[in-house]
Amino acid sequence: MKAPRVTLEQWRVLQAVVDQGGFSQAARHLHRSQSSVSYAVARLQEQVGIPLLRIEGRKAVLTEAGEVLLRRSRALLRDAGSLEGLAHTLSEGWEAEVRLVVDAAFPSDLLMAALVEFMPLSRGTRVQLQEVVLSGAEESLLSGEADLVIGTHVPASHLGDPLMEVQFLAVAHPHHPLHRLERPLTGHDLKDHMQVVVRDSGTLHRTDFGWLDAEHRWTVTSLDTAAAAVGAGLGFGWLPLHRIREALDQGRLKALPLTAGLQQSASLYLIFQDPDNAGPATRALARVLHQACHATDTSNTPPPQASGLPINGYASAEDPGNNGPR
Repeated sequence: MKAPRVTLEQWRVLQAVVDQGGFSQAARHLHRSQSSVSYAVARLQEQVGIPLLRIEGRKAVLTEAGEVLLRRSRALLRDAGSLEGLAHTLSEGWEAEVRLVVDAAFPSDLLMAALVEFMPLSRGTRVQLQEVVLSGAEESLLSGEADLVIGTHVPASHLGDPLMEVQFLAVAHPHHPLHRLERPLTGHDLKDHMQVVVRDSGTLHRTDFGWLDAEHRWTVTSLDTAAAAVGAGLGFGWLPLHRIREALDQGRLKALPLTAGLQQSASLYLIFQDPDNAGPATRALARVLHQACHATDTSNTPPPQASGLPINGYASAEDPGNNGPR
């Protein structure tokens, strides 16, 4: 077999130029000079013998051939990373670190219970935990930056095991003007009031979590901040039932009496970066996460009067027109 002339690093540079939106952005992302990035791409095109990029205005755009080769190069780099990871696992026997990425909708008490269970099994393995929102989980898989992911969407290139369903409830402070109407609420009623929205932590296919017809919106970066903002009376929002159950019971939050729409829910999945090459620590952590979820009632059934208007982001399990968070 003829030895390849193009290096993996050249393909990585091309991917960065496309993903980051240009040569200067790719240079910053890769911590390299712009001239070295430009040279790497020019050399790559020379070696493959066909143009991969064309310049439109100030932006580099893939040619048709470039799209095909870039797609294959992503798989090539993933395979190379998996091969190195497998070699490390075989040489060490037990991983030094497990990178766990968790969607913020996953109940924190279940996560902490699983980590407590994992600690005596870990043999000193460190856990690098990152909390994300929506497409941030999928991006961590596709970029190879996670070993184990809990997310709402399983990429076509991966397989996921269902963990639980998380219910979302439209709520506001009991003294919010919407509750003072003292009647069932419609979408028209909501348009006149501030909605608290949670921003997608992903960067490539960002979709903020909220009802997109709302004309007045404040955007925050976490579900905890959203809950605090709604609890302070700044607006209404859809929040995970498990995070606001106590506030509902104590009367600090109150479900909005919506007349239309469906109950909102998110299916959470446990996804390996590479199940064939996952090390013993990664598998042990996955096992205790499954056990923590299955040992707990995760139905989180909301009050019967709480129905929600369709919102973007987390999917409704009963809505055939909403196939996922992206």
